[in-house]
Amino acid sequence: MADSTFDIVSKVDKMEADNALHQAQKEIAQRYDFKNVGASVDWSGEKLLMKASSEERVKAVLEVLESKFIKRGISLRSLDTGEPYASGKEYRIEAGLKNGIAQDDAKKINKIIRDEGPKGVKSQIQGDELRVSSKSRDDLQATMALLKGADLDVDLQFVNFR
Repeated sequence: MADSTFDIVSKVDKMEADNALHQAQKEIAQRYDFKNVGASVDWSGEKLLMKASSEERVKAVLEVLESKFIKRGISLRSLDTGEPYASGKEYRIEAGLKNGIAQDDAKKINKIIRDEGPKGVKSQIQGDELRVSSKSRDDLQATMALLKGADLDVDLQFVNFR
């Protein structure tokens, strides 16, 4: 019998992120505390750019965006947020979306699977994702549960379960 496998990936659905952004823009336009402070959030290339007249307001814009991400089912671990910085008369925060598993995170995941996972489970790094294989599907599901419980800095999805 052939080995069963699944892939571990870290991807953000661009359309869901776009929907969350539009919802945040609507709320910012409607909320009274954002009137006349130049509060906005929009795409700036591949990054999200938040602007407001003060540091507190720009942090509030970030909180609104984060709440919309959560409602749309996007993990905040996949949001790479910078610190507020002054740009002329306004404050800005840039946030990027993390796609793919970084090499050092992949090595951490590999180590967790090797040390704490079931014995017959093997994992290998393939670019920015991991392939996990085993003869037993139950072992693979135990590995998924182990990784869901692990405290990692990346948002993991499990795909191609065969």
